[in-house]
Order: sequence, then C-alpha cells, then structure tokens
Amino acid sequence: MTVKGVLFDFSGTLFRVESTESWLRAALTDSSLTLPEAELTRTAQALERAGALPGGAPPAEAPTGELAGLWALRDRSAEEHRAAFTGLSRQVALPTPSLHDALYDRHMTPSAWSPYPDAAKVLAALRRRGVAVGVVSNIGWDLRPVFRAHGLDAYVDVYVLSYEHGAQKPDPRLFALACAELGVDARDTLMVGDDRRADGGAAALGCRVHFVNHLPIAGRPDGLRPVLELLD
Repeated sequence: MTVKGVLFDFSGTLFRVESTESWLRAALTDSSLTLPEAELTRTAQALERAGALPGGAPPAEAPTGELAGLWALRDRSAEEHRAAFTGLSRQVALPTPSLHDALYDRHMTPSAWSPYPDAAKVLAALRRRGVAVGVVSNIGWDLRPVFRAHGLDAYVDVYVLSYEHGAQKPDPRLFALACAELGVDARDTLMVGDDRRADGGAAALGCRVHFVNHLPIAGRPDGLRPVLELLD
C-alpha cells in the first residue's frame, strides 16, 4: 500500500479538550460567577459523570428517554449537538440556568483545546512528503478556528465535519467525501483515530485504519509517530 492521503480524527487524536474542572472554571469566569472551591470540585465531578463536556469522558450511565435519542444522533447537526450536551449538563445543578449554554460555548473556543505534543511535527512531516491530509470529525460546530489558532490549519487540505453533511461516522460517505476532495483513492488512504467503531468505518471503503489512545496530553507525547512509520 502506498499512502497518498492521511485522514485524522479531531478530538482524542490530534487535539485534547481541557479538563472538566478547567472547563467549568473558564465558563464561570466568562459569566462573572464564582463557586466555593469545594463546590466547584464537586460540580466538575458531577458534570464529568454526566458526560457533559464534548470531547471529554462519555456519560457514566447511558442517557435515557428523549436524551437518548439526541445522544445517538448528536453529531448530525449543530442543533442536535448543542441539545444533547446541554441536556446532559442540565442533569447537574448549576448556579444559573444560563451557565449550561455558557459551558457549551466555552468548549468551542480554541483555548479549550490543546494539540498533542507531536501533532505539528507529524503533520509537517506529511506535508514535506507530499501526503494529502484531511480531518474527518463527528462534531456539531466548526473546528477550523481551533486549527488556525494553534497553527495547524496550514497542514490540513480538507475538513469533513459530520454536522455539515447530516451524517456521522462510521457512515462511509464521510470518508468517501474526504478521499474525493483530497483526490486520493481510498485504498491509498490511512485513517487515524481513537474510536474503533466510528473511525473504523473507513475500512469499509478499503482505507487502512490506525488507532491511537485517547489520553491526556502528558500521557501521550508521541502517540502519532507510528503514522510516519506506516508510510515507510
């Protein structure tokens, strides 16, 4: 297999979202609100158990009722994504109802995300080798500003975002669209992601798939390096 294109997932692959406690602190600050330290810690833990931070830990318990339906289709549109995650956060008591939307808004800011330590190095190496690069993400908002703010946009040729197409991985249509926009055959394409079900959908097209572990930044300093080794 000659790799002519590499597709990357976003969250847990190239970038990692901030901790739930950092997320809550930032939203409180933006809303001119404060909580006693012990209460802030308890609230952050409750939000994490609820799975309310997009890109963070999944819900400790599967959503039920109407929320279950939203959760299953959360990446299909911007509206469903916001409704699903604010629905999860509303299971936790917060100082004011407006904080649920403030939390959601916070997670879409570039400062809420950090690239993995080797992301820029690997993307730059792919560019030097003439390998086309795409990002295929299940998401409900435009992540391009995150890449621009962290200096990685110059290495990405194509973005295929689920909410812009009304479909979500593992639907092979998203991977096919990315390959078509890159001008590479799926059989010459490598998909890199952290979700075996969602990202593994690329295999249906004949793409090779490589999985990385969704770990904190400090725990995965060189998890993307094997991507370059797969090209050699």
